[in-house]
Amino acid sequence: YGKNTIKFLRLHREGKKHFVKEVEVCTHLRLISAQEYLEGNNSLVIPTDTMKNIVLVLAKKNGIPTIEQFAIDICKHFMTTFCQVAYVKVYIQEAPWQRLHENGKPHVHAFISVPDGIRFCEAEQCRNGPLVVFGGIKDLKLMKTTQSGFEGFYKNEHTTLPERNDRILCGELFCKWSYGECKDFDFDCIWNKIRECILEAFAGAPDCGEYSPSYQKTVNSIQMFVLSKVSQVQVIELILNNVFYNVLDMKNLGLINDKEVLIPVETPYGSCACTLGRK
Repeated sequence: YGKNTIKFLRLHREGKKHFVKEVEVCTHLRLISAQEYLEGNNSLVIPTDTMKNIVLVLAKKNGIPTIEQFAIDICKHFMTTFCQVAYVKVYIQEAPWQRLHENGKPHVHAFISVPDGIRFCEAEQCRNGPLVVFGGIKDLKLMKTTQSGFEGFYKNEHTTLPERNDRILCGELFCKWSYGECKDFDFDCIWNKIRECILEAFAGAPDCGEYSPSYQKTVNSIQMFVLSKVSQVQVIELILNNVFYNVLDMKNLGLINDKEVLIPVETPYGSCACTLGRK
């Protein structure tokens, strides 16, 4: 049981320069006994309102250097404070605020929301077990307008999809990775490096790109590239929800549409998922 969507903004000041972290936190506990479920005995139950207050107090006292470190702080607090807690799991996602720049100069206290992927993390621990940390990015929408195709697939009497060797590849990406046991990592540096790897593997070289024969191959290529570049990642899960665009037939308007005007197909949409780990 636990408390979901604890939302707040943490403002940190260093002289004239301000720093912000707006987060959404979910905390869940498992206790050493199930007596509250079986017998209605609430003597060991930590109210979810107390959980919320603990999260807010820790944010006030410790700040949020990174969301991963904040999740670790919350896990450690519940484990060290309450002997009846057998397991704790914390999920945190961060609102995408970035410092505003004016003529290349960073502003001291103004920020802009840039929806280019939501950073999130999880931390979990069993009593007498290791504290395990996960990082991730979601709602990252990517597109390339060529260097993608889909050919040679299985066909039967229900197949109507034509083969293509030049199409738009667009998808909304969810990626989650495991660091294994918690260590003194530079979580900001690693997260930014993984995001850069995702973009590079998806797009390819800036002057020519990288051909994708399928969404599945693109998913695996991204995972392989991250594992080759970021040694701290042990397991990486990736889901790519496909966004399709159909070429609009404009013959009745007296025009030939050479893939210049396309209509997005909202539903149904395909999805490719893979989890890949080191040996």
